Amino acid sequence: MPLNLTKIAFGAKNYADIEKWFENRPRLQVNTRYRPTRWEECVGGSLYWIYEHNMVARSPIIGFTQQDNGRWFIDLEPRLIQVLPKPKRAHQGWRYLTDRAAPRDLEEGEEVGDVIPGKIATKLQRLGLI
Repeated sequence: MPLNLTKIAFGAKNYADIEKWFENRPRLQVNTRYRPTRWEECVGGSLYWIYEHNMVARSPIIGFTQQDNGRWFIDLEPRLIQVLPKPKRAHQGWRYLTDRAAPRDLEEGEEVGDVIPGKIATKLQRLGLI
């Protein structure tokens, strides 16, 4: 079972901004200083995007490419798969996420509406409502 990564959607002002990152792109690469230690386990997993303290979408990881300057690209399929929003605290660097702890994908035609703000989602999760 592949391992997943989480990443904050830094610079996104709303979910539509994240969607725009994926529009009309034959490939998508995320630039990072260091390759994750367990990178080999992540190929075939997904990068889960965090927006306003919630995991809101994922992109399948297809590989890792080293740049000439020593930095790394995380190579992603150029598609964004919406997931059921799940609270996630902000963090720096990479965090691993097992499939068991990952939120499920939204079904075709299923909508959650706007992303639930992090504080409210956390309270709802504690109550067992999401």
